[in-house]
Amino acid sequence: MLNVPSQSFPGPSSQQRVSSGGRSKVPLKQGRSLMDWIRLTKSGKDLTGLKGRLIEVTEEELKKHNKKDDCWICIRGFVYNVSPYMEYHPGGEEELMSAAGSDGTDLFDQVHRWVNYESMLKECLVGRMAVKPAFPKVIHSRFQNEKCHGHTFVSHLPFSLLCTDADYHEEKRLLNGMLPKSQVTDPLAKEGPSSPSYDWFQTDALVTIVIYTKQKDINLDSVIADHRDDSFRAETVIKDYSYLIHIALSHEIQEDFSVRVVENVGKIEIVLKKKENTSWKCLGHPLENHNSLIPKKDTGTEIVKPYTPVSDSLFSEFKEPVLPNNKYIYFLIKIYPAGLFTPELDHLQIGDYVSVSNPEGNFKISQFQDLEDLFLLAAGTGFTPMVKVLSYALTNIPSLRKVKLMFFNKTEDDIIWRSQLEKLAFKDKRFDVEFVLSVPTSEWNSKRGYISPALLSEFLKRSLDTSKVLICICGPMPFTEQGMKLLHDLNFSKDEIHSFTA
Repeated sequence: MLNVPSQSFPGPSSQQRVSSGGRSKVPLKQGRSLMDWIRLTKSGKDLTGLKGRLIEVTEEELKKHNKKDDCWICIRGFVYNVSPYMEYHPGGEEELMSAAGSDGTDLFDQVHRWVNYESMLKECLVGRMAVKPAFPKVIHSRFQNEKCHGHTFVSHLPFSLLCTDADYHEEKRLLNGMLPKSQVTDPLAKEGPSSPSYDWFQTDALVTIVIYTKQKDINLDSVIADHRDDSFRAETVIKDYSYLIHIALSHEIQEDFSVRVVENVGKIEIVLKKKENTSWKCLGHPLENHNSLIPKKDTGTEIVKPYTPVSDSLFSEFKEPVLPNNKYIYFLIKIYPAGLFTPELDHLQIGDYVSVSNPEGNFKISQFQDLEDLFLLAAGTGFTPMVKVLSYALTNIPSLRKVKLMFFNKTEDDIIWRSQLEKLAFKDKRFDVEFVLSVPTSEWNSKRGYISPALLSEFLKRSLDTSKVLICICGPMPFTEQGMKLLHDLNFSKDEIHSFTA
């Protein structure tokens, strides 16, 4: 594995370091905007210098490319030539140079975790890292054996994957997560999915499992991940099939983990946090049905999803009369056509039944006591907990001076209840809403981008220096984690922040 550089990020003298500890943008030259970069990537110009070839990059080769005009950076096992991007980077050249010729994954996550770098830098992709085998001794001509928790482990360049008790031929089939035909339990029709595969890699603190579905309609609702004791299980729905990763991990991990989907390439990244910062010699050993592609009808998996009850409207005058025994519960649910759960909900008819658990959560109404400023940060369907928070705060907190919502989405069409939010802002002068889009059209004239120190420092202004403040945040796990870090960097205390997490 590569060693992550120890220097701070951004560098101590970087233009991005400001006295408050936040991160500010660097003024760009004319003709170096985001749209200019997108036009350059679509121009057909060779941005890698390799004339379209993808190569396997050794650690020694990566280290050679550490200059401004020849700068390669590794992020999550993939290497990019970022030299053409230098003048387009809002954070400045020094920030990129602090990871030049090295693995910049941890540095990237400190500042840019929410950024879709695969899309931004896809024309700069040089190739993937070649990871050295853990032991140089060769037992077979192409394979080497290791011992891990009593199981024989076979590693193969570029990635070592699993401990397994199987014989040499079975071990060979499990390498690099490639799916053997014998593990497809039902013959695939010609229109069925291509066999998926997976890899893993690690830094000092993290282990990342990468699943390559080879499908472009994969989203977070297509993935179910679960960790119990030392067992880790991730199931991905691919058309009418279910692909399973089921592993007894070789080391302990922390309870929380994150799942990220790169929809345009069908890649899933599952990031596990190590309990101890030690190097793993293997990921673990396979459990039942590991690395198998099974028809959904044969899986029999129970699917449970958390959802937040909402009001039927943001306006009291639109609410229907309360029926006896509170017979109505409202949910705001986005339907994902290729998802595991929501298509089933979408096909329910009046009179059908679903099982509902007891409510869970740790938000307390007492957090509103004597509140003066309420700030809400939501991304996508993370808006749902904010509905009742908004309604309650504006109706029941006499001390409240202002409520502000910053709502992050990809496109205008993704903005939930936009008309109601705009009408509420017009009706109640205490409330204000700002929309931020990551993939706006050229006609969009409001804020764009991702959660950042610059956006938050401007947005989170108290009505008075002594105002009692509460900040609520909800969205996909990477958004929430990055937001929490930025809020702490802006010197908000734990008592002033509440994150809604599933």
